[in-house]
Amino acid sequence: MGLDAIDRQILELVQQDGSLSSAAISEHVGLSPSPCWRRLQRLEQEGYIRGRVALLDPEKLDLAVVVFASVKLSAHGRQALPEFEEAIRTRPEVMECYTVSGSVDFLLRVVTRDIHAYELFLRGYLTQLPAVAEVHSRFAITQVKYTTALPLSTARLTTPGAAR
Repeated sequence: MGLDAIDRQILELVQQDGSLSSAAISEHVGLSPSPCWRRLQRLEQEGYIRGRVALLDPEKLDLAVVVFASVKLSAHGRQALPEFEEAIRTRPEVMECYTVSGSVDFLLRVVTRDIHAYELFLRGYLTQLPAVAEVHSRFAITQVKYTTALPLSTARLTTPGAAR
């Protein structure tokens, strides 16, 4: 099943402010509260909404150092990739991890309180993983843009004739 224009509006609202009640959302999209609540439930059950979170201010929490680390593995055997991925999943300072194409295997976004904390993570953990051959670190200087909102205006969400 596809999503209609009202579903798209609901998703836009929820990703901008996950604390909105279904009553508040219903006012914005022009639905009564019950049908709006049912749509929200369906969007959650179908996995369009994975969760609702609070976005914290990293600077207020003294976690303002952002590092992008490119990791190249020495081996790509059956065990190397899943072992590295599992090891990275356990580290709270690794905010994101992607397998990438090109000359490296993984790209990590790491958040720490300072450069020393990153160095401890790098030397004490990351470079100690068995399959890690190289790590190249790039420190973010200025955050020009940051968003968690997906570009729904460019997504294929509407199915012709999708009625709700």
